[in-house]
Amino acid sequence: MPELKDDQVEPQDDVVGLDLGEPSPEVMEYARRELGETEEVKCQTVNELRDMIYERGECQPHRMDDDFLVRFLRVRNFNVNRAHRLIVNYYNFKEQHPEIHQDVNPVKMNHIGEDDVMTVPPYRTQCGRRMMIFRLGNWDPRKYSMEEIFKATVIILELGVLEPRAQILGGVAVFDLEGITMSHAWTITPQVANMVIALMVSAFPMKTTAIHILHQSWVFDVMFAVFKPLLDVRMQNKIFFHGSNMDSLHQHIHPAQLPKKYGGTREELPYYKWIQSLSKDPQIVKEMMMLGYVLDEDMLKQLNEKHQD
Repeated sequence: MPELKDDQVEPQDDVVGLDLGEPSPEVMEYARRELGETEEVKCQTVNELRDMIYERGECQPHRMDDDFLVRFLRVRNFNVNRAHRLIVNYYNFKEQHPEIHQDVNPVKMNHIGEDDVMTVPPYRTQCGRRMMIFRLGNWDPRKYSMEEIFKATVIILELGVLEPRAQILGGVAVFDLEGITMSHAWTITPQVANMVIALMVSAFPMKTTAIHILHQSWVFDVMFAVFKPLLDVRMQNKIFFHGSNMDSLHQHIHPAQLPKKYGGTREELPYYKWIQSLSKDPQIVKEMMMLGYVLDEDMLKQLNEKHQD
């Protein structure tokens, strides 16, 4: 999407919530131009993908409705074979890593927010994309494992992909590496690297359009050496290194759409506030239940009240 001019960037999008409605005409034009999406293409490819899933039997999706399947088609530019491979990878990843998917209660992931290890601003980039910000230097590996960070990341991704415009536009990741030490580097095993790549590239229906690295050091070089062999040229070209130069970051993300910590003008939002807010939406609670997340009494109450209406 074309970037907005300075006088068009207005901080009016700081309400915590998901945009579950139809994308704007501008976003749909982007979908048509960049993804090849039209109503005719969408209808035809959704039916083809559904038939392929049934015929090949490589996975058993928990949903087979159009809205669910179109997520996978959008991220693969409506190529049915590639979308099928993605949905198979998605469910294989769930089976291979039950520790980050099963018996997970999103409400009990507050410690990730309290430690400011990751956050998702309620506002978007000037191009309309969601940002996920990771501050790994704030994570103490002695307190909890990398598994907890994966759990929190997957929850946010599963919630984010409910937004149709996120399915179309993709998202942006910011890794602030200030304060990382060798104790963090030792946690980056080849298995962890493969899991990260799976979530960002091959096993989740959300396109990562850019990765911004801040405050990298020689410790990062040790960590990145594990990842680099797993990244193809296309993915490497999406990674931008800024060090402590916020002006460099601002060439990609407008200051009006960034936290003050990064030379921006906006406030932060703790991770847990997302979960608290979204857990009050019955539609979102229902989706989380279908995905297998453990729901507390308040969330179930919201869902029951919706059914009674």
